[in-house]
Amino acid sequence: MNWEKKDIDPNVVRSMAQQYGCTPLVASILLRRGIAEGSEAFFHLENDLRYVHNPFLFVNMEDAVDRILDAKEEGERVLIFGDRDVDGITAVTVLYEALTDLGIPTTWRIPTGDEPYGLSCEAVDAHEADGGTLIITVDCGISNIQEVAYAAEKGIDVIVIDHHTPQDTLPDAAVIINCKVPGSGYPNEHLSGCATAWKVVTALRFGLLDIYKQQICLLNVRPVNDAFAVEAIHTVNLVETARITETIIPGMVPFSDTRLGRFLQGQQIFVWDKELQLKQLEKVFGKSVEFYVSDFRLECAKIAPQLAEMSLLRLKNLSRIGKYNDTPMSELDGFFNIFITLIQQAHNIYGEKEKRELQLVALSLLADLMQLTGENRILVKQGLAAINAAPRAGLSELMIKQGLIGKHIGTNDIAWNITPVINATGRMGKPETAIRLFLEQNAAVRNELADAVIAMNEERKELGKAGWAIAEPIARESLAKYREKLTVVVSDKIHRGITGILSNRLADKFNVPSMVICIMEDGTAVGSLRSARGYRVLSLPEAYPDFFLDYGGHSFAAGFSLMQEKLAPFLKKVQEFTAAIEFDENSENSPLSIDAELPHDYLTPELLTVHDTFEPYGEGFPALQFAARGIKLTAASIMGKTQPQHLRLTFDCGTYKWTAVYWQAADKLNVEFKIGDSIDAVFTLSRNTFNGNTVPQMVIQDMRKTGTGI
Repeated sequence: MNWEKKDIDPNVVRSMAQQYGCTPLVASILLRRGIAEGSEAFFHLENDLRYVHNPFLFVNMEDAVDRILDAKEEGERVLIFGDRDVDGITAVTVLYEALTDLGIPTTWRIPTGDEPYGLSCEAVDAHEADGGTLIITVDCGISNIQEVAYAAEKGIDVIVIDHHTPQDTLPDAAVIINCKVPGSGYPNEHLSGCATAWKVVTALRFGLLDIYKQQICLLNVRPVNDAFAVEAIHTVNLVETARITETIIPGMVPFSDTRLGRFLQGQQIFVWDKELQLKQLEKVFGKSVEFYVSDFRLECAKIAPQLAEMSLLRLKNLSRIGKYNDTPMSELDGFFNIFITLIQQAHNIYGEKEKRELQLVALSLLADLMQLTGENRILVKQGLAAINAAPRAGLSELMIKQGLIGKHIGTNDIAWNITPVINATGRMGKPETAIRLFLEQNAAVRNELADAVIAMNEERKELGKAGWAIAEPIARESLAKYREKLTVVVSDKIHRGITGILSNRLADKFNVPSMVICIMEDGTAVGSLRSARGYRVLSLPEAYPDFFLDYGGHSFAAGFSLMQEKLAPFLKKVQEFTAAIEFDENSENSPLSIDAELPHDYLTPELLTVHDTFEPYGEGFPALQFAARGIKLTAASIMGKTQPQHLRLTFDCGTYKWTAVYWQAADKLNVEFKIGDSIDAVFTLSRNTFNGNTVPQMVIQDMRKTGTGI
């Protein structure tokens, strides 16, 4: 395997380190990963919830908040309808806890057994019979056009909270909150369903505050040579809605000839240092124009008195956001920044309750393979921090049974030991068990539910083994039929709950997209699609929408159902479709990218600090890969209970001896290298916990004897 370490400009590294207040090693890693702009570096180096996007950037968020608050006011019965996977389970939990906490009569429902994905007319009927008047879908609903229309006929409003890619036609719902809907207004298209539901929850709590919907104007006057710049921002719900700047020479332009009158009319106006600002306004417009303003410094003094003594110029220079700006922050921007920060602190917008909820949000973002870019990084960081500090009810029991208590929990621990277990409940047709686990107040009952969840995961593993034995040879044979670009498995012997697992595994094995379809007893066929080599698999069902009862998903993972009589003509169309499938061949045989080559004195346990700085790792942001040359292999042993295929190694790196694991490499020992050799290696980092002791560990990606060349 080839190794690649991108050349970077040391002058740029030094400049970034100085600007962002990080080490040169961290700056060099950012640069090698193509993260040179401050707006991108920001989300890799900061983790404060102050910097996540405002939920009211969704253009429909006020409508969603108002409809739910109306339900609270009128005592309406609300149904939350979710999906059966980790994302749906966590979304239902987060929203249910929030609505019941507000005193709203709320029930929840989720597809069980062989029920299809998405809102059903049966669920609408049941809610109507229960006297319900509002349904909120989470992690589903964007494709339920007929079901939403059916609910409307029954006089039931529907709020769709979803993140799946919409079809051309949207449901005629009361409100749609979906970051992938064109014109949603939201800047992050990679929210999970649970993260989207959490955005609604935080907006809903804001909707209970006196400041909700208030039109507030921030005004600042500053001298510019012989003139004054009068600048102002309109804000509603802490979102900037308009901005104006007028540069005026005193005595030259009457107030009535400026745009300021219309802009300030009807606004509650805040300034910083009222006495100074009124003096400067008087210089600009004279004494005949009166301005009614409030001094925000007085509000600041209640929370952060040390900041209230500073000027806006000083505040903007101290801003953490400001140091990441690629262009200088203005005084008005600094004012807006401190305004948001202090309002959030005054009302405890992101308190302990929200951080507990973020544990589930983090699970959903990782389980649904959302891109770990932008605010998603902060959401997962905060969720992981909360899990490590005090895992919430339900999650704690699962962690105990998975042997995770006392360990430092990272993204790998979640991906390998938590999300598959929760997902198993949906795959086995009993996702309600996981929701009950998270909602249950009695610890003894939670323990029993956790046992049931673990048992379902073991059953899922056995089904997976049996399903693989069926699917693998069918997939291999199907390659020729589908032009070596797709594997297709159709069987009535595969459990519908493992079609996604099998299609993912087949895509990995054959390195082409994979489709696994199970034949149901009710006359339908249910399938899963998974991507390989970067191909957008959702384009396949989008090409033939008339075949399906429903379909949906993401660019690289999709699901669908159709009547069995349509299966044969659909597969014939799929054969034709494969002619148009093209892969990015540049992704094949790509070299092993090295984030940093380290001298021996850097190879100490403190390297974990750098590793942790760049957590979370996952979709779109793989774990850091370090290289080291000339480290001595002092010990090696083969490990593996049933199949001894792996190596445990020890390296002498000078000041510290590292343990390492090298997966699937037992056959390399004494062939490509041996004990006593000087080694060049590429590795990631992990923590190895045994008997309560945690030590850093290398995970070897590739290694060779020193001198054989990179």
